[in-house]
Amino acid sequence: MPHFFNEDIQQIITTDKINWKQFAGSFILVTGATGLVGGSLVRVLSSANKYHNLSMCVIAHGRDTAKGNLLKNECGVMFIEGDIRNPLFFADITERIDYIFHCAAITKSADMVVRPVDVMSTAVDGTRNILEYAKKFHCKSLVNLSSMEVYGQISTSEEVTENDLGYLDLSNPRTSYPESKRFCESMCVAYYKQYNIQVKIARLAMTFGAGTPNDETNTRAPMQFARKALAGENIVLHTQGDSVTNCCYTADAVLGLLILLLNGKNGEAYNIANPAATVTIREMANIVAQVIGNGKISVVVEIPKDAAKQGYAPTVTTRLNTDKLKSLGWLPKYRLEDMYQRMVADWAENE
Repeated sequence: MPHFFNEDIQQIITTDKINWKQFAGSFILVTGATGLVGGSLVRVLSSANKYHNLSMCVIAHGRDTAKGNLLKNECGVMFIEGDIRNPLFFADITERIDYIFHCAAITKSADMVVRPVDVMSTAVDGTRNILEYAKKFHCKSLVNLSSMEVYGQISTSEEVTENDLGYLDLSNPRTSYPESKRFCESMCVAYYKQYNIQVKIARLAMTFGAGTPNDETNTRAPMQFARKALAGENIVLHTQGDSVTNCCYTADAVLGLLILLLNGKNGEAYNIANPAATVTIREMANIVAQVIGNGKISVVVEIPKDAAKQGYAPTVTTRLNTDKLKSLGWLPKYRLEDMYQRMVADWAENE
């Protein structure tokens, strides 16, 4: 395991902010475990299991069998391949489940435009199935991963709290992602109110850092910028870059999710972001050009003719307030420059 990612894991499993004894002898399900956040959670839980001798059983779910088997071999966890939209998926889980991190979702922007039905059905049907499972087996705690995109377009210069909500254009298929995430949040609250499901909602910012794979298929802006800078190529923006993005380092996000699972209030949403890593897309590109590209590359704007088909989100100025999660004892550690430096250092160790 690369140095910085391993260092992050060690810091999480030795922190006094988590009462690891609560997990002793428990069964934990992580859906979407072949993604960045889900995979990071599995690795942290597996390491904590060994370090604290917790006798936990971690069950990882995903649709990528190859990545799932790598996770299984690396961490010694159970892996279940399946479509989260299919209720029969749960027939393969014969153990009781005490805790659930529901991370499964389609998150590629282009898919939100060309496969909006799949995006929405994966979110809505998958979350409904998870909630029904938690209801049936009296799950102790469930964290549903939502997104900062649920806020839509908010016209304010103030920080956005969990009680705010903005406009979403329902005529745009790109809205399939944030609108379905909103509905899933509403479902979580409904299941809590009607069936007392112990569910918390995490509105996660753009997450990356050590542990992020250097995968060419990952077309999200932070990774594209880093790859361009490392190659000594100019960073090309396909928009004006005016949209504000909220970011969070991988390990900071994982720690936030663990704290939320154990200490969050049921039926409520929590922002997970680092205000110190909140910038416009153009500002992010300039930082990468300086920090990773050593000032030898430039940031240029080239808007393609088919930009609408690329699935770029509408321009937003949302700056997330994280006081609610901080009240539970969480504090983010890494700034944007640190996030990039630790990520590319890990990439170098993997070469």
